Order: sequence, then C-alpha cells, then structure tokens
Amino acid sequence: MAYIDTIIAGFGGQGVMLIGNLLAYAGMHAGLNVTYIPVYGPEMRGGTSNCTVVLSDDEIGSPLIPCPKSLIIMNPPSLDKFQSQLEENGHLIVNSSLVDASKCDTKRFNVWTIDANAIADRLGNTRMANMVALGAFLKATGILTIEDASKALEFVISARYHNLIPANTVAIEAGFNEAVKL
Repeated sequence: MAYIDTIIAGFGGQGVMLIGNLLAYAGMHAGLNVTYIPVYGPEMRGGTSNCTVVLSDDEIGSPLIPCPKSLIIMNPPSLDKFQSQLEENGHLIVNSSLVDASKCDTKRFNVWTIDANAIADRLGNTRMANMVALGAFLKATGILTIEDASKALEFVISARYHNLIPANTVAIEAGFNEAVKL
C-alpha cells in the first residue's frame, strides 16, 4: 500500500504552498488519492505558512494530520513547531541552508538534509530552493518519481512561466541526487 502524509512548512515566499500543490497534482496524475490543505500565518510573504498533503492508493479518511509521517522543513521556526509532532521513524527533510541540522533528532527520525538555497543558487535561481527540497522528499519517501513531479509542474506553474519548467525539473533532480541521510 502506498501512503504518506506530510506537513510542509516555512516562511511565506519560500514556495511552501507550491510544493504542496505540486505533490497533490503529481499524486493525482500517478493515480493516488490526495488531499491538500494550505495554512497561512498572519502575513503572506515573510510570515509563516504550512500545508498538509496526504497521498494514498486507498481512500483517505481525513485530511488532518496530528502525527505526520514526514515533514519538509524550510526554516528554523518550522522545525521548532513541527519536529515534536513527527511520527517515530518518520522522514524529516530539512533545508540545511537555513536550519541547523544538529537540532534534528536523528535517534527518533530519519533525517535528510539538503542545502536547498545553495543548490538553487548554483542552478541560477534561489527561488527554486523549494523544488530542491521537494527532490529530497521524493528520495526520502519514494512515494512519487521525479517524472511524476515534473509532469505536474505544468498544472501548478502559471502558463506565462512555463519556460521555467525545465529549470524546476533540474532543481528537483538536484535535490533528489544531493539529499543526504544523517
């Protein structure tokens, strides 16, 4: 049975909602049942934001995730808020460009680090750090393929930015290839 639930969290403007939306579309196109719930803090850009995504080949009983099987953490406040909620042996994917990985509980969780901002900078666009983190998530969980995520990009990226789809695919691949399990 394929099943994963995740909370994706970071500052507004880091593309947290885009990752969640992309996972939902990729899951649908892969034939999975999905739920996606965005949650915004008091400010859009710069405030905190998170979303929950459930992907399953079975019916989903509830979109609420009290104890997630995985987390994608893009900033330190998100680690502080959500790490304690992660299920034992869950996957914790952290953006080590901004999050001190030494604060991650490697005894209780499968911790994966990805230097998302630095990799995105190397690829030419810091704003693709979210796609790099998504690639690390795909590697850690195995729930979807890079191809699944790449195909879904056209549904979540505005048509006027479709020229960026190949670069986003490269960012996802880089995250997948460069993620390190602690």
